[in-house]
Amino acid sequence: MGKQKKARKYATMKRMLSLRDERLKEKDRLKPKKKEKKDPSALKEREVPQHPSCLFFQYNTQLGPPYYILVDTNFINFSIKAKLDLVQSMMDCLYAKCIPCITDCVMAEIEKLGQKYRVALRIAKDPRFERLPCSHKGTYADDCLVQRVTQHKCYIVATVDRDLKRRIRKIPGVPIMYISNHRYNIERMPDDYGAPRL
Repeated sequence: MGKQKKARKYATMKRMLSLRDERLKEKDRLKPKKKEKKDPSALKEREVPQHPSCLFFQYNTQLGPPYYILVDTNFINFSIKAKLDLVQSMMDCLYAKCIPCITDCVMAEIEKLGQKYRVALRIAKDPRFERLPCSHKGTYADDCLVQRVTQHKCYIVATVDRDLKRRIRKIPGVPIMYISNHRYNIERMPDDYGAPRL
């Protein structure tokens, strides 16, 4: 009779002692976890996102003339390319007084772009534009705009950036202004915002 071949075992692990084993010394042993008994009489807390009081479903009651428009860096650059005056074109689009707002982050982004975008910087420093101070760290304008719009629903966001548009569409009640066919257009703006209230 020949010698019987033993099948080799793959992926076998060394047997190790459990940390709760009695053979280990007391100081090395893992202590058993004690389950905390929950008080049945205690109230259960549940985290529910607080919806802003300014929204009636998708209708934003805080929006109305004069419109405050948060301007993004690329919106200014594309407006220059399309030879559009920012304030005048905004008024032509919305048929109402518009106040363009620039955050410190957007201003810092334009300054970082350098000498090539000096016209955009000059436009951004226009006295008709309202400057909004930023208290957070970093100068990433997209996060800044999204955060500001989530907190205060009184703004329209002017941008050409696809990713930023996608992020803002997820926030209810915030219209988006963009450039197409050499003019400004508005997205998600109900028709009766400008109408007088009865």
